[in-house]
Amino acid sequence: MTAEMTVGRDMAEFIPQKKIVYNGLLPYSDRLDREATELLAEIKANLCRAVLLRELWPGVAFWSRKLFSFLKLYGRRFSKDDHILFIKLLYELVTLPNLEPHMMQSYARLLIQLLKKKELLSRDDLQLPWRPLYDLYERVFYSKTEHLGLIWFPNSVDHILKALIKSCRLYFPASSTKEMLDEWRPLLCVFDVVMQKAISNMELFLPTIMPPEEHSQGFQLWFDELMNLWMSLQNQPSWEGHLVNLFARLANDNIGYVDWTPYIPTIFTRILRSLNLPVGVSQMVSPRYLTNSYDIGYIVLWVTALLGGPGNPAQKELTCLFNSIASFYHPSNHGRWQSRLMRLLQRLPASVVRRVHRERHASPCWITLVPEHQQLTDADLQEFTRSLTGAALLAMFSKTDSTDAAYALQNLALLTPELVIPPVLEKTYAAMETLTEPHTLTATLSCMIGMARSLVSPNNRYPEGRAHVLPLLMGSLPGVDPNDFSKCMITFQFITTFTTLVPLVDCSSAPSQRNDLTECVLVYLCVSLCRCFALIDSSTLEQTRDEMETDTQTHLESLVELGLSSTVSTILTQCSLEIYKVALQKVFNFATSNIFETCVSGRLVADMCRAAAKCHPSESLRLFVPHCCSVISHITDNEELQSEDELDKELLWNLQLLSEVTRVDGKQMLKYQGDLERILRVCVRLRCKRVYTLACSLLEHTLRSFSLIYPTEYRSTSGGFVTDLPIRDWGRPGDVAALGVCWHVPGPEEESFVFHLLSHLLHPELQRIKGHVSGEQPMSREELLQSLAIVQHCLLGAGNLLPPLDGPHVSDLVSSMVNLGEVKLYIGVDYDASRENYRESICQTMRLLLHHILEHSEDDTKSLFVIIKIISDLMFFRGTHKKEFDSRWKSFTLVKKSMENRVSWKSTQTCWLFVSMSHLQGDLNTLLFSTFGSEYKVVHRDLLCDLLLLSTSTYSQVRSRAQNVLIAALGTYSFSYRDLIPRILQLLSPQHTSVTQQQFKGALYCLLGMYSGIPMASARDWEWVGQVWPALVRCGLSPTMSLEKPSIGRLLDDITDRIVRQHDTIGINFTVSKIAQSKNPTPCLEVPSKEEIKEGTAFLLLPTVSFFICLWFRPWKFEHMATDWLSLLLREDHPLPPDAVLYFTQSLVHDSISIRKVAISAMAGILKQLKRPSKKVAVKPSDISGIEEPDGLCVGDREGNRWLQYDSNNLPLTQEKWDSQCFVEKTHWGYYSWPREMMIYASSEKPKDDLPYEEMSEGEKIIFEYFSDPEFIDQLIEFLSLEDRKGKDSFNPRRFLLFKGLFRNYGDAFLPLLRPHLEQLASDPHESSQRCVCEITAGLIRGSKHWSFSKVEKLWQLLCPLIKTALTNITVETYTDWGTCIATACEGRDPRKLHWLFELLMESPLSGEGSSFRDASLLYVLQGGLAQQQWRVSELLHRLLAYLEPKLTQVYKNVRERIGSVLTYIFMIDVALPHTRPTTSPHVAEFVTRVLERLKPLTSEPEIHNHVHEENTQETDERTQAVKLLKTVLKWLMTSAGRTFTTPVQQQLQLLPLLFKIAPVEIDESYDEMKQDARTCLSLMSQGLLYPEHIPLVLAALEEMAGSRSWHARFSVLTYLQIMVFYNLFTLLSVPAEVLRIRKLVMQLLLDEQLEVRDMACTTLSGLLQCQFFPLDSSLQTQLQTLSQTCLPKARGELASTDLVRRHAGVLGLSACILSSPYDVPDWMPQILMDLSSHLNDPQPIEMTVKKTLSEFRRTHHDNWQEHRQCFTDDQLLVLTDLLVSPCYYA
Repeated sequence: MTAEMTVGRDMAEFIPQKKIVYNGLLPYSDRLDREATELLAEIKANLCRAVLLRELWPGVAFWSRKLFSFLKLYGRRFSKDDHILFIKLLYELVTLPNLEPHMMQSYARLLIQLLKKKELLSRDDLQLPWRPLYDLYERVFYSKTEHLGLIWFPNSVDHILKALIKSCRLYFPASSTKEMLDEWRPLLCVFDVVMQKAISNMELFLPTIMPPEEHSQGFQLWFDELMNLWMSLQNQPSWEGHLVNLFARLANDNIGYVDWTPYIPTIFTRILRSLNLPVGVSQMVSPRYLTNSYDIGYIVLWVTALLGGPGNPAQKELTCLFNSIASFYHPSNHGRWQSRLMRLLQRLPASVVRRVHRERHASPCWITLVPEHQQLTDADLQEFTRSLTGAALLAMFSKTDSTDAAYALQNLALLTPELVIPPVLEKTYAAMETLTEPHTLTATLSCMIGMARSLVSPNNRYPEGRAHVLPLLMGSLPGVDPNDFSKCMITFQFITTFTTLVPLVDCSSAPSQRNDLTECVLVYLCVSLCRCFALIDSSTLEQTRDEMETDTQTHLESLVELGLSSTVSTILTQCSLEIYKVALQKVFNFATSNIFETCVSGRLVADMCRAAAKCHPSESLRLFVPHCCSVISHITDNEELQSEDELDKELLWNLQLLSEVTRVDGKQMLKYQGDLERILRVCVRLRCKRVYTLACSLLEHTLRSFSLIYPTEYRSTSGGFVTDLPIRDWGRPGDVAALGVCWHVPGPEEESFVFHLLSHLLHPELQRIKGHVSGEQPMSREELLQSLAIVQHCLLGAGNLLPPLDGPHVSDLVSSMVNLGEVKLYIGVDYDASRENYRESICQTMRLLLHHILEHSEDDTKSLFVIIKIISDLMFFRGTHKKEFDSRWKSFTLVKKSMENRVSWKSTQTCWLFVSMSHLQGDLNTLLFSTFGSEYKVVHRDLLCDLLLLSTSTYSQVRSRAQNVLIAALGTYSFSYRDLIPRILQLLSPQHTSVTQQQFKGALYCLLGMYSGIPMASARDWEWVGQVWPALVRCGLSPTMSLEKPSIGRLLDDITDRIVRQHDTIGINFTVSKIAQSKNPTPCLEVPSKEEIKEGTAFLLLPTVSFFICLWFRPWKFEHMATDWLSLLLREDHPLPPDAVLYFTQSLVHDSISIRKVAISAMAGILKQLKRPSKKVAVKPSDISGIEEPDGLCVGDREGNRWLQYDSNNLPLTQEKWDSQCFVEKTHWGYYSWPREMMIYASSEKPKDDLPYEEMSEGEKIIFEYFSDPEFIDQLIEFLSLEDRKGKDSFNPRRFLLFKGLFRNYGDAFLPLLRPHLEQLASDPHESSQRCVCEITAGLIRGSKHWSFSKVEKLWQLLCPLIKTALTNITVETYTDWGTCIATACEGRDPRKLHWLFELLMESPLSGEGSSFRDASLLYVLQGGLAQQQWRVSELLHRLLAYLEPKLTQVYKNVRERIGSVLTYIFMIDVALPHTRPTTSPHVAEFVTRVLERLKPLTSEPEIHNHVHEENTQETDERTQAVKLLKTVLKWLMTSAGRTFTTPVQQQLQLLPLLFKIAPVEIDESYDEMKQDARTCLSLMSQGLLYPEHIPLVLAALEEMAGSRSWHARFSVLTYLQIMVFYNLFTLLSVPAEVLRIRKLVMQLLLDEQLEVRDMACTTLSGLLQCQFFPLDSSLQTQLQTLSQTCLPKARGELASTDLVRRHAGVLGLSACILSSPYDVPDWMPQILMDLSSHLNDPQPIEMTVKKTLSEFRRTHHDNWQEHRQCFTDDQLLVLTDLLVSPCYYA
């Protein structure tokens, strides 16, 4: 049986997973199917063979790239079994343990593509183990060696790995959830950074899509535990966002299976808090809230999933949320919160649209459906739309993000057109009428563009929409305005969008239905064309340019051209034939009755004519071609024209017109082939440059029309417009199956005409050029350029029909045991071998010409530019350019986005979209054809060598253009860089003496291009790195090289920078340990033999590159380059050779500081490579403590983990105790739970004290010898204690790592030498000496982790006095360094091992000796150490608190602040989290009780002023001490506000009354510290998160303060209340009784005797009404009106103050109602305004309040007054006008 038949048979049985549907529309689709089957078989066979041979590079890498391209071209066109096998194979490849990072990344990308469509494979089809992927993630994300420079990952690896995990987690087995929880629960220690890791791992890995019967093995295992943790968190730690993301994903994947109702108020409260909106006047924001706010994308997902269900509880909260934030959307408000709000508005409707699609239209698959009762009903959707419309309509006119609002409205219109479209239409009509505000027009039009589909679509949700189409189209025409560019573009887009959806048809045949339609359509058409003509007239060259300027287009003009032509094209495409003829005649008359200049207006007209001609070529060609041809022939018949340089404008214009009009269906143009050929043969040879350029583009367009494959019909309805009433076609979707696209495929007649033209036009030119080269017929430069132009345009026109360059391929570039051949793709053209191959002949001629020019006239750069372009097209061009394709793809996706209907994807794409897409898909095939791993042939080698010649030639512009093409080619042809790099390096070699500077620079630029462009492969090819890097270093000795030229120096810097930035670890050994054979798709090649497999496993290990040949003799720049690159070659899997170790050791004392820095980093890595492994043993915690762990969760300090605590009575002070204790270095172990298997360092094994010299390796000996040399150490310490950048230096972690490695690897061998230096440095107060001693000390403490007891004891005998000395010399510059030093030393260490250090620091931090600064610094250093130990040093925390309490009345501000911070850390451990036992560390509650006792003297006073002026007098009376104590307590409250995990609300409330008494009302910088602090504390406390049980307590405290004698306190109650309500909005609303209490409290303060308090109460009331905290119901209105009507006594003298207060309170209340709706006019407002106006003549302060309110009303309602005035009656309007318009001055 033939191969064809087998393929055919296979295809019959074969069910593909998912094809690309557009391939089926191409005219050669059957050929594509057959080709795809063959290609798949080849990929399977070769991939399988490469894997069995274990040849990862180049075999597997090459064929997996082919698989990637296969997916691009044909989609997932393979069977389900193949799909699963591909995935399993790649999964094993990605998770191979020592895979090169870049390769891992490319397999991951491919795997993500294969897993993309999750509906194709169910969990039953595919299961992937989670552990290998987690190990990979751990290796990359938490790499232990990356910071030491032993492995380099690509920058994008993080995001690709995360995407891969997201794709894979769907297929983790059901048991995986439990395994993951066991793995990560021990990490859940809230005080530790490892908490972040645990929670982010859970967010990434935990699977949430499971069938309901598996839920008990899935989210139910963790949901309650994590939800309770989240509910009890209060201060947004950095990992809270990950929890929210996890919950959002869970909610979205399991709608209807998780009951969220009890959590809804909390969820919405936290969402509102996380938007970080400013509230009140003087709000302080804790910086933590800004950095750790939630991800908007996930918030949207969560809210969407909560909607629906019985009672739809989440919708009520959502409405309330948008009501409370609506005013922030008004264009006049903006701040840093704006972008988040806009994203929320933009994404929420889109997300609901996705959910509706999933519930109603998604094709059924294995993923569980949303249960019936939980699905969104139409009523739910209407409710949803109503809640968002207000905000969206305000945001429409936003200055920065109006597109977000347009997108939101587009999606809302898909859900409920009847609610969204009318208000937008109103605004659009209003905007069309106004002339003064063009921005409103652009904003409303862009919204209408998005809604176009919903407006005209045939489903009858909003039937009256269609009546608006013509008025809108007519109204938008004035927008075609040459003076306002953005308006013009948006109008074009608007017209295009609407006419694409609506056919313009003569409806007079259906007069019974509508008789005015035809007139409208015709009038519209004529008016629109006239506007376009006017636009063109106003943009002729003379009007838009000075005489002197160039005649190329500006960017704006090219955009207008695009807009104009696409608009005309769309309008005329959508016309019926009769209407089209009328329009065509108008366009024809306009174009032929004027003569346009060919630069600006001419291009616009020609484009317009092309657009018109495209729609009905037969009609339009009949008008245009004969006319233009006759004019041109008439002019060119004159003999004298041949040699003239400037020709008639009429000739130019007609040529331009003809060249555009011929870009239409080739079949229709055959009639005119004689005319066209005649004109071409004449015009192409005319001497005038502008004429022959236009003639060449006519030639190119003619050839393209005949030779390309393209669709000829883009109508919005298939089959034309023949229905009786075309309005039925409006917005009608197309159907892929029945599209019947008409394609133009070149037939024999057209092909022969193309080759006829080539033989008459191209062939003679090639002969002419050959004659010029041989010297028989020399040409001038102008003539040569003309010839080249003809050649270039012929190639561009007929490129599709010319077969690609062919010939033998270049062998032996890379050795592989797998076939790396290229794959031929079919692109719809069968090449005719009998015709002359013009591509070959152009290629040969161009090479001859190129060498001729370079030899004889290298300054003819213009010709060289054209030749470079031709070479590029010879290699790559098959009918379409990548750049052009990309821009088409981009504009297509934009249009698609604005026109698609995302609710019911399937049936709603218009025909236009399908046709465009299939055309693009065809072009994509063509493009990939020219880049599909093309094989490197000898022809290509010749062309690349020519390009290299050009890239290193004399003129810089020629060089740079040639380099671009060269780099692109290297990226296209497989392994071609291996052929070219030696040729480039030869130019850099010092032996090559005849190199010019231009060649040298050119060669360097080529290398730079390789490190930046597509061919990054060369940067990862180990053999080539071994040649390129040394060559670059050696080129410093080249005679051509001179660093005097700054350009060369900059170039070398760029190359170094590129290499360092883009370097990732390169694989040396590309073999695979084992991949099971059964895993592979069935190959069509025989299985490789045993010998072949053996051969494939041979190591490709190469020696590390050595740069040292002559490193000392070269210029410094090259030494720096070499050192930088050498440090990149450190790796985990292979130690550095001894000579490199020697070099780096010596470089530690190099003269150059940058080389020393590199050497320090490298040494830390080298020491890590040389580290000896430590032995670990498994222990059971219950054996040590003697207590079994209880069942269930028990977190925190408990009997079972008491043995981990620091206990001063049981410290390891002797050898026996030291050996008997189990030291656990990881601080988080045992807090939440124990790991399944607990491995700790074996203490029982006697550590080998010293490594004997004989047992050391070569590298270790070198380092040992140098560090044992006193002179070397002297020099090193001298360098390390130098200042680098004054005032900018800080503790350097790299130096710390160096010393840590030294002491870890060599024990205390070097201490005797270092000791004198350390002692000398410690006693020197200079900043750099202290910093040096810090770095060495930290390294010593951390490096001594595994030393024996005797050594450690000796070490501390040295260190304790040393640290004491250093701390007495502490200075402002160095105290942070000491803090860092001690914190670094204590990080991840068992506190019992460091007891010497803690006892030393605890001795007496606040001794009072020295300065206040020293006290504060010592506390800071101590805090650094204790904070690292968290919950394991409770005894030390108790001791510290007991020590500090008597000293809280400090006089000095800096000490107070530090004590405040230390107290925060002391109480940090006292958290109220679920399942957590009371801590053994200090408790806040007890502390606050003791403090309040000492503050008694202050609590009795009505107002507190700071009377302690003389800071230093030793007054001891209680009140003074109490004030000092209060200052420290305030500092503590301020620091703990954002840092702790849970807030002790009850304790804070006991301090509230005090704060209210102190806090000032107005903001004034001159207030003393205590008042400022009290104010800050109140602001931070009011933002705290409250739980329902706290609310009554807080309100009780506020009510008590509202009765205070001090009006300052009463005033502060209101500001506190505003922020508290907003930040806990939904929690408060869930407790209605408390809402009433707040209302009562505000009303009470509205009647306050103090005017300022009343004003504030008014502001508070309007805020509460605005976020609908309580409704403005009739009872409240009546209450306020009654108050405002309180009678005032007649006699002026005896104004009863209480009556005035009551009346003022009523007026303030009414004013609050008005101010609560700043941007709209509710039904109740007109009446209240009238009521207010009657108080204008009341006594002050009432009159003032009324005036202020009215002017505020006028300010906020001014923008939309035309709309708002509709809400008032005529009488009310009269009164209002009187009030709002100020009386005339002269009246």
